[in-house]
Amino acid sequence: MKKISLILSAVVMTAMMLSSCGGGASKEVTIGKQVWMTQNLNVDKFRNGDPIPEAKTNEEWRKAGENGEPAWCYYNNNPDNGDRYGKLYNWYAVNDPRGLAPEGWKIPSDEEWIRLVDFLGGESVAGTKMKSTDFWADYEGISGNGTNESGFSGLPGGGRNFDGTFLSIGKFGGWWGSTEGGTDYAWNCNLSYLYRHASRSAFVKGLGLSVRCLRD
Repeated sequence: MKKISLILSAVVMTAMMLSSCGGGASKEVTIGKQVWMTQNLNVDKFRNGDPIPEAKTNEEWRKAGENGEPAWCYYNNNPDNGDRYGKLYNWYAVNDPRGLAPEGWKIPSDEEWIRLVDFLGGESVAGTKMKSTDFWADYEGISGNGTNESGFSGLPGGGRNFDGTFLSIGKFGGWWGSTEGGTDYAWNCNLSYLYRHASRSAFVKGLGLSVRCLRD
């Protein structure tokens, strides 16, 4: 662990301004041999310029998932949430052949999420290093914030259930991966205000999660 901390201090904490990614200037951080965005994706067009459908109502969101169609939304359909947390996307937007990630970036695979977590010391401790130092809820007087030692700046953007209901902003942050976990599921990495862990889960593809891009 001491060796990992030294590596983090020497390598990780160098962030640079990037060109616009469709929602204002973004930042990047080097973690090990990977280069990550430090902000959640906030685009409403695919890489080729086609619009990504916005699904506001519960019915619109549910139908998109049932039909395997791409969709995005703001948490609670409130654009103010997009300024901080970006947009929530279903996995069909993530996997669309028109490309969700901006030019020069990609959606990380499950293996690439594992590589990040392993570099930060493993699942049992990586969550604290990935979580931002603000915006996470408290639990019984104990702060859910992280140290952001990695520079990843993981935010609790919440999610959207398959049926369209919103949940857990301030308490949960989940990011899609490009790897399928079966016909109806895909892998993601997620953080909770309750734990130091960084967890991997296979969620239904029709759920809405945040997206964080990795340098291609």
